[in-house]
Amino acid sequence: MTEPQTTVTSTPPGSSDAGQPSAPAALRNVGVVGLGHMGHAFASNLIEDGYKTFVYDRDPQREATLTGATVAAQLADLAACEVVLTSLPDDVALAATALAPNGLAGILAPGAVHISTSTVSPDMSRRVAEEHARHGQEYVAAPVLGNPDFARERKLFVLAAGSTAALEKVRPLLERLGQRLFVIGEDAAMANLMKLAANVLTATTLECMGEVLALLRKGGIDRHLAYDVLTNSLFDSRVHKAYGGKIVEERYSPAGMAVPLAIKDMRLALAAAEKSAVPMPAASLVHDHLVALMARGWAELDWSALGLLAAVDAGLDGPRS
Repeated sequence: MTEPQTTVTSTPPGSSDAGQPSAPAALRNVGVVGLGHMGHAFASNLIEDGYKTFVYDRDPQREATLTGATVAAQLADLAACEVVLTSLPDDVALAATALAPNGLAGILAPGAVHISTSTVSPDMSRRVAEEHARHGQEYVAAPVLGNPDFARERKLFVLAAGSTAALEKVRPLLERLGQRLFVIGEDAAMANLMKLAANVLTATTLECMGEVLALLRKGGIDRHLAYDVLTNSLFDSRVHKAYGGKIVEERYSPAGMAVPLAIKDMRLALAAAEKSAVPMPAASLVHDHLVALMARGWAELDWSALGLLAAVDAGLDGPRS
């Protein structure tokens, strides 16, 4: 296996870069905790990039599906890793992994870096950062924009925040996870706030697309024509095209972002907004509509099923089989 070249550059807060250098030789042992759809893609790509990759998941079956990884029986087996990347569903899981007595903060060596790609609250991100600092370690919050397909194809947008030293150390790794790396600032919580804001914007767009498409359908306009006009004129963004297509075709399963996770993200965003005294009435409405999807038994659907709810509320037929 060819030794990767070292390429480390500094990016000031607020800037971005699309470069994709090879993995730095200084980082040989990398751990990945959480092998859901996103974590599995991260681990596969790290292995492909030549990192000695250790993986840990509470479900051994997930670990068994990765070729080329070293399986860790417990978190303590990651103690030799210079970097550990976690891909976890929520604050509770991140706290259990990082802050418990036998968690990452307690087992990693001084100087090690914990990268969290999880969508968690800004407050939790600060707690984890403070605990790692207390142990002489670094913490980088690096939530991502994009779905598991984007992760596999390295097309994610990575939102990173942490100390300049930590970001320099892991920048080449982060750049290889996606198509573009944005450095948000030195406070890890800033990256999580940025991710929550992006998810609010996506969710409210889904709500509006669902309502508009329901209106046009009831007005007798073909749904595919409506989609074509909307997404190939003024509204040709990735979100309008990708999720609008799901709504038009009623492709709500399998879920890229399942309804319960979307509710969690909206709840975190609204909590952050309340703390900062920022009214977000549109986000509150979308949160309630996501809860309504749960109440109707559609928890396993993608959050684009907000379009389904809009159609049903408008008296249109439910999902086609």
